[in-house]
Amino acid sequence: MKFSINKEERYTILSLEEDNLNTLIAPSLKSEFVIMRNEGVKNLILDLTAVSFVDSSGLSAILTANRLWNDTGLFILTGIEHESVKKLISISRLNTVLTIIPTVQESIDYVLMEEIEKELNSDSED
Repeated sequence: MKFSINKEERYTILSLEEDNLNTLIAPSLKSEFVIMRNEGVKNLILDLTAVSFVDSSGLSAILTANRLWNDTGLFILTGIEHESVKKLISISRLNTVLTIIPTVQESIDYVLMEEIEKELNSDSED
C-alpha cells in the first residue's frame, strides 16, 4: 500500500496514493489506522484525492477509522474527486455518517476551528 503521512500538532493527514481502495488495500489501511490511533493521533484527515475506485472493503476501512476516532477526536474524509467514489458514498449514505470536506486545506481549517472552539469552551468552564 502506497501512502504518505503528514503529522502536525493538531492533526495528521494520511494521503492514500493508490487508484483503488479495495480488498487488497483495505486490511493494510485498517492496520495503519489502528497504529495511528494507538500512537495518539488526535484528529485524522484521510485524503482520497488519488483514489478512483472504492469497494465494500474500502468502505469498511473508512468506517473503521470513523469508529476509532469517534470518541476522541475528528475523522475527516477529503479529496473525493472521482465520480465513482462520490456515487458510492452517496448510495451507501455515508455522507450522513461521515464528516466529508472537499479539500485538504478546508479539512485542516475545520480541525483547527474545532480545536479552538474546544479550548474556548473548556476555558469558559474553568
